[in-house]
Amino acid sequence: MRIGIPTETKSQERRIAAVPAMVHDLVAQGHRVVVQRGAGVGAGIADARFEAAGAQLAEHAATVWGDAELIVKVKEPLPAEYPLIRRGQLLFTYFHFAASRELTEAMLASGAHCFAYETLTLKGRLPLLAPMSEVAGRMSVQAGACCLEAQNGGRGVLLGGVPGVAPANVLVLGGGNVGTEAARMAAGLGANVSVMDIDLERLQYLAQILPANVTTLASSAHALRELLPTADLVVGAVLVSGARAPTLIERRDLALMHDDGPVLVDVAIDQGGCFETSRPTTHAEPTYVIDGVVHYCVANIPGAVPRTATFALTNATKPYVELLAKLAAGQGVGAAAAHPVLGTAANVLAGELTHPAVAEAFDLPWRPPEAVLGS
Repeated sequence: MRIGIPTETKSQERRIAAVPAMVHDLVAQGHRVVVQRGAGVGAGIADARFEAAGAQLAEHAATVWGDAELIVKVKEPLPAEYPLIRRGQLLFTYFHFAASRELTEAMLASGAHCFAYETLTLKGRLPLLAPMSEVAGRMSVQAGACCLEAQNGGRGVLLGGVPGVAPANVLVLGGGNVGTEAARMAAGLGANVSVMDIDLERLQYLAQILPANVTTLASSAHALRELLPTADLVVGAVLVSGARAPTLIERRDLALMHDDGPVLVDVAIDQGGCFETSRPTTHAEPTYVIDGVVHYCVANIPGAVPRTATFALTNATKPYVELLAKLAAGQGVGAAAAHPVLGTAANVLAGELTHPAVAEAFDLPWRPPEAVLGS
């Protein structure tokens, strides 16, 4: 199979979807891999390393897209890339369809087969979302701490405080991978941390593994509003697989917070955001202020640490890229869509929606993957 690795086009996105070790193994398995020149530079991987691993290099994105049967990316295609996508082409990347009707409709119109990292499910887990969730969770606190600095519009509060001065209050909404890592990072810096979740069993687990300066709380709208007046930093870390994130903090709730620069970090922005006032931002312009509250809503947070994030991501994606290429090349895309694990990643196939959560987000019809490609 011909596999293409284009340069990412999202603002300040320096990750790449493959590393030399992945390329080496794909080539050894009989596939041809084409990497766009310079695609790995932001992650510290020179073109020569890809060539040494067996990849062919292409100057332009159009060449990579035009040649490849399977495109492997980090982030969703942007409008400038839509014309490059062919009917029947395989795409494997983070799509987060439920956050964008435009993207969803564009991929439906393209006739491509879209497999999404974020919905691939194995034994109830999301193995391709987990590594970036861990990075984003840790980065959310690092970014939030920076936003709290006065020169960045924040309250001028140090997360850990100092002897004689109380530490900051950090509220984490969601106790999954993102929330766990955010709480761990904030606690490690000495903040007073509260984690809210609706899953009591998960809260019991977090209470056992997290430091003593982390309090676990059952989540409810009432409990959340009671905590907002004292919160210096709020991290939105909720996830509903494949679906749009629920809105947990409404515009009117901002009036409950300090009016001199508390910070909201919305890690759920890829899935539409969990704050009513959230809108996607970039690493170039990461923040904006509404009602005195600093909002950090960067849609590709791990892109700020592309070396770490690239290797963490490809450690997870490599076996599934290999499996997808093997099945699609040997038995056709239908075999990949019917696979019990890969099939959970199928969101759009041959112009039809194949994931119920995405369909629900836009009130559109859908059919199971095996029904679409089996018909």
